[in-house]
Amino acid sequence: MGTNANLEASIDRLLNEEKQMRLAENVAGTRKAATEILQLCFEAKDWKLLNEQILNLSKKRGQLKQAVQSMVQQAMEYIDQTPDIETRIELIKTLNNVSAGKIYVEIERARLTRKLAKIKEEQGQIAEAADLMQEVAVETFGAMAKTEKIAFILEQVRLCLDRQDYVRAQILSRKINPRVFDADTKKDKKKPKEGENIVEEAPADIPTLLELKRIYYELMIRYYSHNNEYLEICRSYKAIYDIPSVKETPEQWIPVLRKICWFLVLAPHDPMQSSLLNATLEDKNLSEIPDFKMLLKQVVTMEVIQWTALWNKYKGEFENEKSMVGGSLGDKAGEDLKLRIIEHNILVVSKYYSRITLKRLAELLCLSIEEAEKHLSEMVVSKALIAKIDRPSGIVCFQIAKDSNEILNSWAVNLEKLLDLVEKSCHQIHKETMVHKAVLRS
Repeated sequence: MGTNANLEASIDRLLNEEKQMRLAENVAGTRKAATEILQLCFEAKDWKLLNEQILNLSKKRGQLKQAVQSMVQQAMEYIDQTPDIETRIELIKTLNNVSAGKIYVEIERARLTRKLAKIKEEQGQIAEAADLMQEVAVETFGAMAKTEKIAFILEQVRLCLDRQDYVRAQILSRKINPRVFDADTKKDKKKPKEGENIVEEAPADIPTLLELKRIYYELMIRYYSHNNEYLEICRSYKAIYDIPSVKETPEQWIPVLRKICWFLVLAPHDPMQSSLLNATLEDKNLSEIPDFKMLLKQVVTMEVIQWTALWNKYKGEFENEKSMVGGSLGDKAGEDLKLRIIEHNILVVSKYYSRITLKRLAELLCLSIEEAEKHLSEMVVSKALIAKIDRPSGIVCFQIAKDSNEILNSWAVNLEKLLDLVEKSCHQIHKETMVHKAVLRS
């Protein structure tokens, strides 16, 4: 009882001192008195009184913002020393209430929200944790370190992916420009000019920029895997592959390069895929995994690939991906791989034939006539190929049908070329004749 009386007496004395200092606008004195009150409550382990005093002091008339900032920062140090989870949540909520709407403690509020979200996640309340994190727009915080901002946004994206909110995850991920990861961290930081906001140092537990780059692309792989966007997944793995720490050790880059190869083959044929495919084939590291180099060469070479032979050769490697970095390639990957090989074979046939029977096309593709027609039609619809099927006669024509104007124009161009050639020939003949006449005269 005597201890409580002494605590109350000490707090009352400090409250009077705080009032005098506050009214005199003495920043250092107000800050000292306020923090000493909190320290007394903490030492007495009276958490309820601590919460009351934080709210009480922050609501004082004309309270100085420096005093509020010091109180919040000091009370944040007590969070990890709370006796149980309920007390911890109560203290975080109290500090959140105090810092709400105050721009000078916005960074502290963001850190408090992250702590509270982590507790909610540990309790299995992922949706509540995601909602808490989304309330804070750290991209507007001028004084927060760049790495801390990125780490906070990535945490928001991760929680959205965990709750399978893919739309919001995409919106949040767009707040990060991937170019920020390529910034030169070795450059000297500019000293802030007078009047500029001083950027705070990031806490020790915040990862470096290159570590954040890896986390960002791993999250983007999770997002793109939801819709089987193979080319985007491949580009994300390529970004991870280009991180210096990954390229230094074969144990790290081999699994990533394997994934790049798989997703390049799984991606539908387009200019971006073709460019990435050729760039990957030029990579010297590819010789360390010869089977994958062979796989990419087969896809690039304009020759028909036998699906059965290919699958028998690569089935083991395909299954092995489950134990590699990034896990298995997805539920649909096996079907999509077969589809890509069929599409490749149809493109090869279109290069070598202008007209072919459906029966012969089906034989080349090792498919039934109905399946061959279905795949060919899908490629025509997606504009990957130009073809027409004469179903009664069972003939596929890969030539582009020209209208009368195009035919006349091509004739006109050909005639112009012919006349130009005749004119050049006449000029050469005339030139030779003049040279010979000059020789005979001499």
